[in-house]
Amino acid sequence: MGTVSFDVVPVIKHRPAPGSVYRSPQVYAKLKPEMDADNSSSDAVQLPESNGYISVEANGGLNQQRISICNAVAVAGYLNATLVIPNFHYHSIWRDPSKFRDIYDEDYFTSVLQNDVRVVNKIPEYIMERFDHNMSNVYNFRVKAWSPIQFYKDEVLPKLLEERLIRISPFANRLSFDAPPAVQRLRCLANYEALTFSSPILTMGETLVARMKERSANHGGKYISVHLRFEEDMVAFSCCVFDGGEREKEDMKEARERGWKGKFTKPGRVIRPGAIRINGKCPLTPLEVGLMLRGMGFDKNTYIFLASGKIYNAEKTMAPLIEMFPNLQTKEMLASEEELAPFKNFSSRMAAVDYTVCLHSEVFVTTQGGNFPHFLMGHRRYLYGGHSKTIRPDKRKLALLFDNPNIGWRSFKRQMLSMRSHSDSKGYELKRPSDSPYTFPCPDCMCRANKSNAT
Repeated sequence: MGTVSFDVVPVIKHRPAPGSVYRSPQVYAKLKPEMDADNSSSDAVQLPESNGYISVEANGGLNQQRISICNAVAVAGYLNATLVIPNFHYHSIWRDPSKFRDIYDEDYFTSVLQNDVRVVNKIPEYIMERFDHNMSNVYNFRVKAWSPIQFYKDEVLPKLLEERLIRISPFANRLSFDAPPAVQRLRCLANYEALTFSSPILTMGETLVARMKERSANHGGKYISVHLRFEEDMVAFSCCVFDGGEREKEDMKEARERGWKGKFTKPGRVIRPGAIRINGKCPLTPLEVGLMLRGMGFDKNTYIFLASGKIYNAEKTMAPLIEMFPNLQTKEMLASEEELAPFKNFSSRMAAVDYTVCLHSEVFVTTQGGNFPHFLMGHRRYLYGGHSKTIRPDKRKLALLFDNPNIGWRSFKRQMLSMRSHSDSKGYELKRPSDSPYTFPCPDCMCRANKSNAT
C-alpha cells in the first residue's frame, strides 16, 4: 500500500466578493489616459436601438400640421422609432409650399427631443436603397382618425420591425387625445418646448408685439387680440348667408367648387343656412365682432390686434369694425410691405406671425372654432400658469340677439357683459379624457411648466 505525504499542504486563496474592495485609484489610473483624450461632452441619454424610421405627412393649415408633428413625436417615442422630420402636404386651400424648416427651428426641435425621441431630416441611404430610393414604394399605413396608441403597438410596430421604414399619410388627428401619461408627456414636450418658430417668423412676430405695446402705451402697453375668420374660404365652407346678395351667392358658389369640388353639390345634400346660424356655426362678421366687444365693455380707445387672412369683401365688411375701434391694427398695418415680403405669399408663415402677436396679448378673443384658437388657448394657459384671459362667445345666443332689431343698447350690453363673465377662460380648467392636451395642458403638461418656472 502506498503512503500519503503530508509535507505539502495546499493553500486556498479566497477571492474577495466583487465590489467589496476599494480599487477606485487603480481604475482611475487605468482610465485616465483615455479619459483625458476624450473631449466630448454631452448630457444626452443613451436611447435603445431604434426599431426603424417613421415618415408622416402633415396635412392641413399651420395648426393642423402642428397636431400631426406632436402626435408623430408621441408615436415615434412610444414605438422607440426614429422620426423623420414631417413632410408638409401642399393643399389648394392654403396654397403654401413651406417646409418644416421654413416654419419651425428644426435644429432646436431635434435638440430638445434628443433625450426622448430620435429625429432625423433624411432617411439613410442604405434604407432607401431597399425601396429603390422611391418613397411611393414604402408601405403606407392608412390609420383611422383618433386611433388609440395601442393600435400603433399592435398593428404598426410589427410592420415597422419588418420593413425598417414606414409611412403614415395623412396623419392629422390620427391619435386619440385619451392616452397614457408617457404619450401625453411627449406631446407636451413637442408642443410647448420643442416647437419654436423659425428665426425670421419669431423676429417678425416679436417686432409686432413690441409695436403693439408701444402704440398702446397709454393703456399700460396692453392690447387685446381677435382671431377673425371671415375669409372667403371660411364663409364659403360655412354655407351661411350674409348680406352680400347675388354677388356673395356667386362668389361662394365658385369658392366651394374651387376648394371642395363636388362636396356641396352631391345629390341629396340639403344645406339649411338658417339652421346653421341658429346652431351658432356661422363665422361672426367684423360688424358682429365689433358690436360684441363694445357690448362687453371694450371702449373705442381699446387697442386691438386683428389676426386673420384676407377678409372677404373687406372694403365693405371691415368698415363698421374700424369705425367702432379706430385703434385696430393688423400685421399689414404694423409692418411695411418690405418687412412682410418674405411671408406674404405663404399662408402658414403669415398665420405664425399672427399666432405670436396673439400669444402675448392681454386678452384673446376667438370668434370661430378651429385649431388656431384651440392651440392659442392651450399655449397661453401653459405660458401664464393658467391665468390668461380668453373670450369664447356663446354664438347661439349671439344669433338670437343679432336677429332682434328692436333690442336696446342697455339690454344688449347687459347680455354681453354676462356673456363675457361666463366666457372668460381663466384658471387651469382640467383636461377631461376626450379633451385635447393642446387646448387643456393641465394636468398632463402644466406640472412640467410649473417645475421649470420654479427653477
